[in-house]
Amino acid sequence: MDEQNRRNQQPDSDIMVKVDGLYYTYADGTQALRGIDLEIKKGEKVAIMGSNGSGKSTFFLNLNGVFRPQKGNISINGKPLDYSKKGLLEVRRQVGIVFQDPDNQLFSASVTQEISFGVLNLGFPKEEVREKVDQIMDELHITEFKDKPTHFLSGGQKKRVAIADVLVMQPSIVILDEPASALDPKHARMIDEIVDELSRSGITVLLSTHDVERALIWADKIVLFDEGKVLKEGKPEEIFFDEALLEKTNLEKPSVLKIYDGLIKEGLLPKGACMPKTAEELITLFVNTK
Repeated sequence: MDEQNRRNQQPDSDIMVKVDGLYYTYADGTQALRGIDLEIKKGEKVAIMGSNGSGKSTFFLNLNGVFRPQKGNISINGKPLDYSKKGLLEVRRQVGIVFQDPDNQLFSASVTQEISFGVLNLGFPKEEVREKVDQIMDELHITEFKDKPTHFLSGGQKKRVAIADVLVMQPSIVILDEPASALDPKHARMIDEIVDELSRSGITVLLSTHDVERALIWADKIVLFDEGKVLKEGKPEEIFFDEALLEKTNLEKPSVLKIYDGLIKEGLLPKGACMPKTAEELITLFVNTK
């Protein structure tokens, strides 16, 4: 075998998630995934977008082994998913999911017990578990209600505990399914800050969201799902300037880009001016071109 062929057969060390020809059909015959092909790089910030029912949540549950596809392959960090009991424990340590509704994730009597459950199941010594749990609670500012029953927490508190559940396992990949859903602005900002910190720490983050403003600012790449398929993937500017694509997936262009387009059409910004992602960047661009 020549050197080029050998390199082609070796896994790309920069790829964290590789999905080939993924199909998943529910027991009632609903075909949720219909041939997903996707690669996600290590440390990449990926916004997964699309209409409700487009297959996003089903895709996530396939990624960490809760669902097993009828057809296709999933590799995490160069290794195919292992569906043995031991293999699934490792997959769920590496790939953490924070569900849209934390009530579907939290079940222990207290916050401390909740966050401890997963790492104890992995066989870590109790003292080490206690240190890990205390550290995560401190980082997410939930230590003050560590002894509180999870069902007495507010929505924002539950969401942070659900994130702590995942982070204490020290995953390589964190999946957040509509993390700011049903939260007030204060708690939504707190969750955004946590997501930003995850990204800065080098964790690969997949974020399901309908918030185009957030996706524009945050994401390295946007993946659009439609009827169980990847309709398109690309940089935010490639996605948000495709009017037909946005209409098909029921998404709107971010407000800052609408204003940017309007200023160009009115001749107040030159064509080809650097695309802003925030209102502050747009104001600076406008002032500097006057």
